[in-house]
Amino acid sequence: MKASEREQSLVLRSLGHSIKDIAKELGVAKSSISLWTRNVELSPEQKALLKAKGLWREEIERRRITRRATEKAKRDAIILPAMDQAHPIGLYELWLIGVMLYWAEGGKTRKMVRFSNSDPTLITIIMRFFREFCSVPEEKFRGYIHVHSHLDHEKSEKYWSGISGIPLGQFYNTYRIPSKSSQRKKDSLPYGTLDIYVLDTFLFYRIIGWARGIAKQLSIEITNSFGADERI
Repeated sequence: MKASEREQSLVLRSLGHSIKDIAKELGVAKSSISLWTRNVELSPEQKALLKAKGLWREEIERRRITRRATEKAKRDAIILPAMDQAHPIGLYELWLIGVMLYWAEGGKTRKMVRFSNSDPTLITIIMRFFREFCSVPEEKFRGYIHVHSHLDHEKSEKYWSGISGIPLGQFYNTYRIPSKSSQRKKDSLPYGTLDIYVLDTFLFYRIIGWARGIAKQLSIEITNSFGADERI
């Protein structure tokens, strides 16, 4: 407990500042500020100003909530009807989605199937493609996680195992990446990124062939989608 902070809190309180604002200004708990300044008497004018300020903040918060609700209603008016326009997904659609997803996000070299992403929805979709269309045997799947070193890597492993359905025994040792950012900042990737490996050269070339076939059907000439040594 620093004497200077206590003295500053007394000065600020006597000037009519709220306990919440003083705590934020000094970086001290509100309970401490309340204790230190409990004997400071505010004038009627100061009390009136604090009350008005509190009401103003409440009004700002109400407006923010109303604005967010209005924006969500506008988005939903577009998104929900569009969701209903989606066609049923059969095996052919799953194949098309899987090939295009791999074309965009999958590994293009090393003669093996590799898909890397941090989005659990995309991981779920590609695993359905591998399992339901490609009939990949479960024992051929491997998982490899990249996660910042200050995060709980065991929690990440359980999370991605649950999302992918790959047993933890088929995961490589997790790569823990040193983070340059402050640990107190919000982590945009709390579970890191998952790489899915299928050690199957034949399947790798089949996906290349499917992608080439789709490009041919669309009359698109693509020269570098699968790396310099695997031109599509």
